Amino acid sequence: MNLLQTLMRPDREEFEDSERRDIGNAANVLQIGEFQLLQLAYYEWFGKNLPRNKIDDLFHRYMMNAIVPYWAKHYAAQILRLDEAGRLDINHSNYHRYDSDYKLHKGNRVHKILMISLFLGFFILGCFAIAQHEIESVFSQFPPFLSEEEMQPTKKP
Repeated sequence: MNLLQTLMRPDREEFEDSERRDIGNAANVLQIGEFQLLQLAYYEWFGKNLPRNKIDDLFHRYMMNAIVPYWAKHYAAQILRLDEAGRLDINHSNYHRYDSDYKLHKGNRVHKILMISLFLGFFILGCFAIAQHEIESVFSQFPPFLSEEEMQPTKKP
């Protein structure tokens, strides 16, 4: 029945359950989903990722039964306190460890710049090596491009 009521009036649960409201507000402050906030809270409290065998149970208890774990309450309150004090860096990588978009954009930026720089460096070195080889094999770089053998004086018999 709780799910049906939530679907009919989604704003209802925001005002009735302050614990879930805190989780939602903390998630909104960090610009992540509520379940991702629960994962971060679990990692912060227990020092390890949420085990796969607990994900379904946690999701069901939180979403269907509105049961908020104590460690999630603590984490959400901590995030909200940091935000109120103006000391929260929402772009810090600790808050985006489960955010695949953040990893792709943040991590690949440096990687892309490095790879492009290396490519350009090898390309320029290759061009210089080819040019140097061509210059050494040709006596003159100006037309008519005569070789050293052709420029040697011919012996008269």
